[in-house]
Amino acid sequence: MTEAKLPPNLPQWMKDHADRYIKSGGSDGHLYTINNPGQPARTVPALLLTTTGRKSGDKWMFPLFYGKAGNNYFVIASKGGAPEHPGWYRNMQANPDVDIQVGTAKMKARARTAQGEERKRLWDQAVSFFPPYADYEKKAGSREIPVVVLEPVR
Repeated sequence: MTEAKLPPNLPQWMKDHADRYIKSGGSDGHLYTINNPGQPARTVPALLLTTTGRKSGDKWMFPLFYGKAGNNYFVIASKGGAPEHPGWYRNMQANPDVDIQVGTAKMKARARTAQGEERKRLWDQAVSFFPPYADYEKKAGSREIPVVVLEPVR
């Protein structure tokens, strides 16, 4: 996954987190501790998702919080509650074959958007490990925030 680039428009904290994750080979950065003023510290697991740009064909890497569902992983395409989907999600829609790094483990995966009861179950799980997703959902208005299942390719 070394050929992948971090998007230049990522917030600095995400760039710093991804740099730490990459430089350590995944031994540092897999667990990310959030320290927001006035709130208790929260530690959330993070993975690195690499997609292929739908326009450029370039490889783009994104650090994302994740959950587990059986042998699969899942991530939330929240973009902080913005009215549009994040670029990585649009890339994944165009090409669902992705690379992921979870801690020190690197693997290929196939991405798909969860629907119906599966989406609800995974969304509830995501809100339990990262409660701000509930606020992002309100902020997103009419946009349903996608829940993306990453199925490792064996």
